Amino acid sequence: MTAEELYNRLKSVQPGTVLCNYSMEKCEQMLPLVTEINERKKDQDTVILAHAYCAPEIILGVADYTGDSYKLSEDATKVSQKNILFSAVRFMGETAKILNPQKNVLIPGPLTGCSLADSITGAEVADLRKKYPDHTFVCYINTTADVKAQCDVCVTSGNVMKIVENLPTDKICFVPDRLMGQNIIDEMKRRGVKKDIVLHSGFCYVHKTYDPELIQFFRSQNSDLKVVSHPECIPEVAILSDYVGSTGQMVSYIKEQPAGSTFLLLTECGLVARMQYDYPDKHFIGSCSMCKYMKSNSLENILETLRHPEKAQSIELDEATRVAAKKCIDAMFHYAAL
Repeated sequence: MTAEELYNRLKSVQPGTVLCNYSMEKCEQMLPLVTEINERKKDQDTVILAHAYCAPEIILGVADYTGDSYKLSEDATKVSQKNILFSAVRFMGETAKILNPQKNVLIPGPLTGCSLADSITGAEVADLRKKYPDHTFVCYINTTADVKAQCDVCVTSGNVMKIVENLPTDKICFVPDRLMGQNIIDEMKRRGVKKDIVLHSGFCYVHKTYDPELIQFFRSQNSDLKVVSHPECIPEVAILSDYVGSTGQMVSYIKEQPAGSTFLLLTECGLVARMQYDYPDKHFIGSCSMCKYMKSNSLENILETLRHPEKAQSIELDEATRVAAKKCIDAMFHYAAL
C-alpha cells in the first residue's frame, strides 16, 4: 500500500463527524507503521481482527476482518492462521478463544476493559442464581468468559429479541445491560409475549449518553433524517429512532437506503467512519462519541504486539470455564435457529 492509496481510503472520514483528520502528510507518516504491520502479520502467521469501533487507520489500513464482536469471533473460526491479533477489548478476545481454543489470541490495546462487561462477574451471577433459582439466565455477548460460564444462553444485540421470545420459559434473568434489558421488556410487550424479566444494573457508558433532546435537535435541522440507534441506548432513544439494531444490522439498514439519505448513528463513532468510506453517496451527521477502550488500540501498539508477542496480553482460559462458556454460546445458536 502506498501513502496515496492509504489517503484515498481515509480521506472520506469527515472531521466534523469523527474526530479524525487524514491529510496526505499524516498518511505518509503512518505508512511505515502500516507497511511493517502488514508485512509482519504475514511472516508471523497472524490475522488481524478489528472491531468496527476501532480507529479508521486500523480498520482501513491493517485489519483483515472487521465487524461486531460476534461476527469477528465467527470469522476467527474460519481463519487458517495460528495467531489472532484482536484489536478490540478483552471480552471479545475471550469469546474468540472460547470458540478457537487452539489459536493464540493477543490483545494489543492497554485499556482492555469495558464498562458493560466489567459491571458483573461470574461470582455475582452465581449469587443471582441462588436468588432466582427458577429463572433462565441470559447473558449479552458483551460479558467475560466467567459470566458466560455461569449463564444458560448467550445473545447478541442482533438476535436477543428472537432468542428471548423463543426461550421455553417465562422467567428470565438478563445480564448485564439494564438499558438493553428494558428495550427487551418493551419489545416483548409490543409482540404480546409474556416474559418476567429480571435486570442487572450494567450499561455501556458511550450509548447511555444519547438522549431524546439530541434526536429532536438534529431532526429540527434535517427534516428527512434517519435516526439509527443501538439497543444499548436508553428506551426513550430507541422509541424515537427509525431503526434499532446491532452494528451489523445498522450497516445492512444503511446499505438498503437510497443515495442521498442522511443518517444520525447513535453508536460509537468508529462505525460512522467506516460508513463514510463504504457509502460516499450518503450523509452522516452528529458528533463523535468515542469509546476510550476501543480507541486505546493503535497502529503503534499493534506493531509492538507483532514485534514482541511474548510481552503482549495473551488470552488464557482454564478449560472448565471455556467449556461452560461455549455451552452458553452453543445454546444461542440453537435458539437463534428456531
